[in-house]
Amino acid sequence: MATKLLRFHNVGSDFPVFGDLAKYVVDAGKAAGAGDQIGTAIYNRGFYAAMLAAEAVKTAQKIHGVADITPAMMRDGMEALEITEAVMTDLGMPNFGPSFKVSCENHGGPGLGAVAQWDATNKKWSLISDFAESDMSVIQPLIDADSAAYAAENNMETRCN
Repeated sequence: MATKLLRFHNVGSDFPVFGDLAKYVVDAGKAAGAGDQIGTAIYNRGFYAAMLAAEAVKTAQKIHGVADITPAMMRDGMEALEITEAVMTDLGMPNFGPSFKVSCENHGGPGLGAVAQWDATNKKWSLISDFAESDMSVIQPLIDADSAAYAAENNMETRCN
């Protein structure tokens, strides 16, 4: 039986940004570790999360016209985040993840995921499906209930409609 899992981003190290990372960080002796984890599932997840945070900061800076942002400005940047294939390509990450747009009402975007499968012979993961939407008719009521409970427990007012 083949091992499969759901991913929110692509797998492997065949992306231009990782070549730059190897050249300017790993090969230059500036890596925090050996540099041998690039392309692994956990590395790519962290790399993708860091890229999204950096893009949210850039969005916040553009919205507010300042370099130094506050936490509230960061929230604004995250809520206006739009990641397109053109953005991903410009960052050296073509086809690394799906295009999506975030809003105040929907911090998670469309909830896209793809299936990856482990190839034991070649010792690598490969995406074996396109990115597809999750069943939000099941998930959204759970998100809404949990969010409402958290807001009530912490005396928070709802900002979005």
